[in-house]
Amino acid sequence: MTLEIIVFIGSILFGILLYWRESTGNGLYRFLNKLMYSKNLQMSPDDPKGFLYQQKFLLRLVFITMIFLIGIVVARFLIPIDIATISVFASSIVGTLIGTYIGGFVLKSEKVIDAHSNTVEEKFDKAIDQGRDFIQDITTREPKVVEEAKKEIEEDPNLPKKSARERLKDKGLM
Repeated sequence: MTLEIIVFIGSILFGILLYWRESTGNGLYRFLNKLMYSKNLQMSPDDPKGFLYQQKFLLRLVFITMIFLIGIVVARFLIPIDIATISVFASSIVGTLIGTYIGGFVLKSEKVIDAHSNTVEEKFDKAIDQGRDFIQDITTREPKVVEEAKKEIEEDPNLPKKSARERLKDKGLM
């Protein structure tokens, strides 16, 4: 079970790496596209599609399965130990597939963040300025309010001071 977990986590990282690599360039996919299709069916020069990049789920699954089948066949001939079990094979395919979707999410979120980074910085700076203004208002208003209250108390010392019970009665709380 531990081997499958290690392979699963490693294949997620492998899927992220494959997706990122194909997002930067799709030379092998272009080459195979030129070999397989006639001139009018070939992909356009500005099309970024690759084996995994911008592909639908089923084609991703097929390409990932082909990669691991080829890898297992090569491993069987080079290494005489039987480590290519069905559970390792399945966990590596599923992990790589999940890794490609995680890689796609990271790349899309990176593009969105880059597109909105200036507006986010402006909003953040505006919020900081508003916070500073608020703090300055609080610190400058407090002494004024306290001083005004002291002046009111000092100005009219002849007022009869009411007890706490009388003040509560005046407010209608008793």
